[in-house]
Amino acid sequence: MTGLEEKLIELALAEDIGTGDITTDYLIDPFQTGKGVIRARESLILAGTGIAKKVFESLDPAVRVTPLYSDGDSVDAGSPILEIVGTLQCLLTGERTALNFLQRLSGIATHVRSHVNRIQGLSIRLVDTRKTTPGLRTLEKHAVRMGGAANHRMGLFDGVLIKDNHIAACGGILPAVSRIRKQISHLIKIEVEVSNLKEVRDALAAGVEVIMLDNMSVDQIREAAAVIDGNALIEVSGRVSQEMLVELAGAGVDIISVGALTHGAKSVDISMDIVMTASEFPCPATV
Repeated sequence: MTGLEEKLIELALAEDIGTGDITTDYLIDPFQTGKGVIRARESLILAGTGIAKKVFESLDPAVRVTPLYSDGDSVDAGSPILEIVGTLQCLLTGERTALNFLQRLSGIATHVRSHVNRIQGLSIRLVDTRKTTPGLRTLEKHAVRMGGAANHRMGLFDGVLIKDNHIAACGGILPAVSRIRKQISHLIKIEVEVSNLKEVRDALAAGVEVIMLDNMSVDQIREAAAVIDGNALIEVSGRVSQEMLVELAGAGVDIISVGALTHGAKSVDISMDIVMTASEFPCPATV
């Protein structure tokens, strides 16, 4: 768990609890204990167990959280995912925040897996983009990996990608590449985004390692791949749907980046039930 993720949990709990959980605090005795079971209510690919566990531990270090599956596992509808044993105040107060993380991240992993299944056995690399929920990037990119795809760059700091606005600001691909080569290590690859064959040829002339074909038709992509002819890795980006993946994979490209892997994912249905009876864990009001 990174410091950023710990801060994220802190903010998420503060957002939900505010000055206190007035329902749970007034209804449940601080020493009343029980067990909660988090369960999948639909078939899904699991992601987010680590941060869900940490949510409860942030509220009470003594709580015991037992994952029954690992991130990346396929989980059937009705299956238990996590068991949590501890004070009921901890379980009830942390429930929604933990579920929000699990539902969002498992939704991404499940969505990604549906893409990955379409290109099973094909020689293509499916990657995400930076189109992530602010603050959740490392978690959402983890979910992408759990779904079976790969990550593009994590942020602006770990890869060079010269896009259309960079090119416009520098007066062209050649001067942009020349300028950045003087500043970066020889170990860092350069990727350039292009939208037509002239820019493809300029990128080749500049000697870049990766060429991103942005918003091109499949016919244009095939033509560009023929021009590139193995002299650079070819990435395709821009409004790529699941239905296009197989056709793109056969067009001579190496990488397909899909922003919808994260921003197009729908949260899955996961719930938590308290496993208890009135006789085993009586409410203080009835004692």
